[in-house]
Amino acid sequence: QRQLVASGGGLVQPGGSLRLSCVASGFTLDNYALGWFRQAPGKEREEVSCISGPDGTTYTADSMKGRFTISRDNAKNTVYLQVNGVKPEDAAVYYCATITRCTAVAGFGYQFGSWGQGTRVTVSS
Repeated sequence: QRQLVASGGGLVQPGGSLRLSCVASGFTLDNYALGWFRQAPGKEREEVSCISGPDGTTYTADSMKGRFTISRDNAKNTVYLQVNGVKPEDAAVYYCATITRCTAVAGFGYQFGSWGQGTRVTVSS
């Protein structure tokens, strides 16, 4: 059974850092592009950062560049999202999902497969 499990969320202070993990089971993640998305209360789900399968090309949304870094560890079948300089507006549920492609300029392709349960990030001092 193909599954993605996101973890690493929690309570973080403004200016702090955290690393989110997305672990795949039932399939080999490095064959796929993967994206991180987030959804804040009352807002639509938005694209955050993605990484391609074959060559590791990455893309991060303009508003998050410089603070968000996506990476992958194929040996662990895991993709990470490092968030530095956390801001109150980063509070959201973060989801990972497979996408059809990730390119440096165009960014995300279409999401496919299940969303999973997400991991909640709360920002508070």
